[in-house]
Amino acid sequence: QCGAHVAIHYHSNREMAESLLQELQEQGGNGLVVGADITVESDVNRMKDEVVSNLGSPMIVVNNAVIQYDWTSVLEQPIEDYESQFKSCVMQNVLMARAFVPGMIEAGYGRNIAINTECAMQNFPGQSAYVSGKRGMDGVLRVLAKEIGEHAITVNQVAPGWTLSDRDRSKVASTTESNPYIEAVPLRRRGEDQEIANVVAFLASDLSSFITGAYIPVCGGNVMPAI
Repeated sequence: QCGAHVAIHYHSNREMAESLLQELQEQGGNGLVVGADITVESDVNRMKDEVVSNLGSPMIVVNNAVIQYDWTSVLEQPIEDYESQFKSCVMQNVLMARAFVPGMIEAGYGRNIAINTECAMQNFPGQSAYVSGKRGMDGVLRVLAKEIGEHAITVNQVAPGWTLSDRDRSKVASTTESNPYIEAVPLRRRGEDQEIANVVAFLASDLSSFITGAYIPVCGGNVMPAI
């Protein structure tokens, strides 16, 4: 809707990716569906080659993937869950930067945007593997912002709270029920996925030209970074 051509990545749900591409094309846009495992360097490089050959080198990259797992305590969390979070949070951002930032440097312009989480500030019981991965990617991205800023490339993070998505909307009660989470949010509701997309679109635009290295919570005030 903001005028970009979009390469839509998927890991296993090609049907959803193709549905999004059809929606994009119906609105007059151009795009591409490409599958890859973003924790595997050869897959990321193959995806890059396919995107570049079909759409050109992207000036905007949004890293939004993460491996799902069951949360439990530090003492009980399987070691492989920490490894999966490192791969899908830290290494995703490293591999995607290595694949796509050189094209941005050559163009002298770019927007690198990653989806973090409010959990990185909460550190609640049961969150350890997820938080370790997200705090790790935060460190990588802050360093990256300093390393490539001279090329007019910004690096920023959007940190959603517990956000309503299509999965929630299929269960009407979950979108309206009162619960302790909502009661703790200053705006007294859960965010909408469109509200996350709005901030991503802002960071992808020239309206954010002097913002880099930022971690921006989009969670109704549930967490508030302090100065």
